[in-house]
Parts: sequence; structure tokens; C-alpha cells
Amino acid sequence: MKTFKQVYSEAKKRQAMSTAQRKAAGRRMSKMAKSGAFQMKKKKAALKMRDPATLLKNAKMKVMNDFRKKSGAGDDWDSMNPQQRAIVDQKILQRFGAKIDKLAAKQAKILKKKEASRVKAARDALKGGN
Repeated sequence: MKTFKQVYSEAKKRQAMSTAQRKAAGRRMSKMAKSGAFQMKKKKAALKMRDPATLLKNAKMKVMNDFRKKSGAGDDWDSMNPQQRAIVDQKILQRFGAKIDKLAAKQAKILKKKEASRVKAARDALKGGN
């Protein structure tokens, strides 16, 4: 079975999706998200500790969002079309790429410390719900 790190690295190597492919994937995922099996999968995943690669990915997303807000793009990010978002992200990565990686590693350590309490809260919520 492939690890998350392997799947994620393969996904990065693949070509970017076209707009039509991205929209089709979005429709497929939104339909899937409503299914009971997917809801249960999300609940079970919340009860498990995330691996370091997943934590690093989440940390990088958080840091990127912080840089978007600082650059002024964070305010109207939702209203931007995908092409504009890609341009803004390229500019941010070109200018602050190394700094983002460094801050993401630091943020991943913070997330790792909080992970046990997150899982514990999810398990308590599951017990309280029954």
C-alpha cells in the first residue's frame, strides 16, 4: 500500500488539471462528500493521528494563506478565478519560497504538538455522541 508521501509526490509530478477537469472533479467530490460512507470515513480519519507528511502539507497551506493575506490577495481570494489565483501563488512562491518552507516546518512542529489533543477531543466527542 502506498503511503501518503508517495501519493502526494506522484500527484505533484503529474501535470496540472485543466479547468474543465478541475470542475468535473469538484462536482464528483461534492457528490461523494454527501454519501454516508464518505462521512464515516471522515469521522474515522479524525480519530487517527496524521502522519508527518500530512502535517507538513497542512502547515504549508496555513503558511501560504498567511502570506496571501499579507500580500493583500487574501481579502478577495474567494472571488478570484483559478488563473488569477495561480498567478498570485506563483509570485508569492517566487518571492518567499524558501521562507515559506522554513515557516511551514516550524508550523508542522506546532501542529504535531497539538495533534494528540485534537485526536483526544475527537474521541471524546464520539463517546459523548453515543
